[in-house]
Amino acid sequence: MPQYLLAIHLPDNFDPSTQSEATVQAINALNEEAEASGARLLAAGLGAPSEAKSVRLQPNGEVLVTDGPYLEAKEHVGGFWILEAADMDEARRGPAKAPSPAGRPARCARSHSAVCRAAHLTHRG
Repeated sequence: MPQYLLAIHLPDNFDPSTQSEATVQAINALNEEAEASGARLLAAGLGAPSEAKSVRLQPNGEVLVTDGPYLEAKEHVGGFWILEAADMDEARRGPAKAPSPAGRPARCARSHSAVCRAAHLTHRG
């Protein structure tokens, strides 16, 4: 079955601690539903852009590591799901159910390669 990346875009100044309990519960419910149906392969929240590193292979074979996300932008990918779905319409139903933090958009894109099923991991930091 095709796999899709659903990426949540957040403003660089986003503070997850400002999310309401209702928002957190709705996201948890969506995760539980996607996992129960077998659609969710992997889901993860990502750290702040200030904690990110960009890694670029240079023409001379050396690796250049710089602070921050790869692109200069005012928003960043704050989390993602990788889901199995029959088609794009089915894949888009997931983010349509989830409250978007700070009203931010989500990107849905078909993967060109298969992702292995991840072990059930839970981290609440």
